[in-house]
Amino acid sequence: MGIFTRFRDIISSNINAILDKAEDPEKLIKLMIREMEDTLVEIKAACAGAMASSKKVQRQLATLQDRIQYWEEKAQLAVSKGRDNLAREALVEKRRFTRRIDGLENEFTEHNLLVEQYQADIRQLEDKLKSARDKQRLLVQRHIHASQKIQAQEEIRRVDSAAAMMKFDELENRIERMEAEGDLVNFGKQTALDAEFDALDVDEEIENELQALKTPPSIANPDKEKASK
Repeated sequence: MGIFTRFRDIISSNINAILDKAEDPEKLIKLMIREMEDTLVEIKAACAGAMASSKKVQRQLATLQDRIQYWEEKAQLAVSKGRDNLAREALVEKRRFTRRIDGLENEFTEHNLLVEQYQADIRQLEDKLKSARDKQRLLVQRHIHASQKIQAQEEIRRVDSAAAMMKFDELENRIERMEAEGDLVNFGKQTALDAEFDALDVDEEIENELQALKTPPSIANPDKEKASK
């Protein structure tokens, strides 16, 4: 496939439409970018060749212009000296170079038009290449996001699986046992505050019992004394 055929195919292609039909869009866009880059290199090389040819023709034109000017001056000199035959010969030489300059000017114009066309093609292809690279970056980002989404969904399914839930249940049961064991550490033991109140209750009972011992029986139970009388 020639360079211009490839160029026309690339420029006329719809990247989005091509990628939509591709089984592996990311791989295809890489191939398209490589093809564009290769084509761009070839077009730039062709453009450089045309520019070199144009400069070469330009130098030849300058040389011819100098020769035309040279024989023009010689003809004028011959006329001024009355040497018409010599002036005619000078004019013949001038005409010979003039005829050559006409062809070179046409060639120079053609080279310049070709360079302009190459430059327009390069700009067009560079725009297409930029679009393809932007599309490639987008595809890479989408691929990364898709991979992350798949990984997240797989993680969710793994967590939701029966085995994972059993592990959570086992962990919960273990924590509950540890909490129960912590509660049993002080089970049945009085706190310092409870011990103080219990001591107060004991002290009150002892005081009551002591007072009962100190109180005479008659005073302690007057109804019993009346009954004895």
